[in-house]
Amino acid sequence: MKTISGKPVSRFSFGTMQFGSNADEAASAALYGACREAGINFFDTAYGYNDGASERILGDLSRSERDDVFIATKCGGSNVAKPEVVHAEFAESRERLGLEVVDLLYIHQWDPVTPLEESLGAISGYVESGAVRHVGLSNFAAWQVMKAQGIAKGLGFAITALQPMYNLVKRQAEVEILPMAVSEGFAVCPYSPLGGGLLTGKYASGSGGRLKDVRMYAARYAPEWMHKAAVDLAELAGEAGVHPATLAVAWVARHEGVWGPITSARSVEQLKPSLDAIGYEMGDDLYAAVSALTPTPPPANDRLEEA
Repeated sequence: MKTISGKPVSRFSFGTMQFGSNADEAASAALYGACREAGINFFDTAYGYNDGASERILGDLSRSERDDVFIATKCGGSNVAKPEVVHAEFAESRERLGLEVVDLLYIHQWDPVTPLEESLGAISGYVESGAVRHVGLSNFAAWQVMKAQGIAKGLGFAITALQPMYNLVKRQAEVEILPMAVSEGFAVCPYSPLGGGLLTGKYASGSGGRLKDVRMYAARYAPEWMHKAAVDLAELAGEAGVHPATLAVAWVARHEGVWGPITSARSVEQLKPSLDAIGYEMGDDLYAAVSALTPTPPPANDRLEEA
């Protein structure tokens, strides 16, 4: 993947879900600037983020250097990707972002009702006209990805990028999604490398955040073993002389099936340890030590004796 000007797209990207909510316009501008200074030119947003504020702010911040940045957005959230929804959301996203051409358009979630032929058929016209340069899938299972790829190829384009959840305490992607990506050549850009902030170590010290304030995140990271893993990661990071967030993000980036993780934060101070992971070299021994903090998921055929 490249920018419109032909510059390579950074492996690490920045997710702007906080733009327009926990990060106001000034904080968003500071975060954007910190990312650009760190070499990130890949920014991720979605139609559904903060009633459109995320897209509007990102569009304003990137307008002066449009050709040099790579922008991804998503349509079809809330498990609805009917053609009329895809068309309406994409039209509004382009208006908010101020873009005629979107570099990467994801279907945000699997729609269990609308046939994929219809969802992808709605997108195919944008690919053909040049309004969408790349197509991706977010939160899709591996079988759903391969089904979509077959349909897309029949429509004259290809799925190139995937956005699953993946971090040290959410490793399901290792079972089929990441091996599939290595085999089939998908660029995987995982979200939540910090586990909603759990892997920063802040909750162990009594600090607040999404795991305490947002029911969805509290439920997603409720198991006690996950919190124990966060404590153990912080201890390992202390021994390595780095912030636990740096280790968590670098661990995600280290997997051969990962193109690059999506970092995020509500302030530059909060973002810095994740940016430090860009240049952090994680050796085999440290990678193995971090991996050992949480259970490796069983293989897809569940034959543990072959793992």
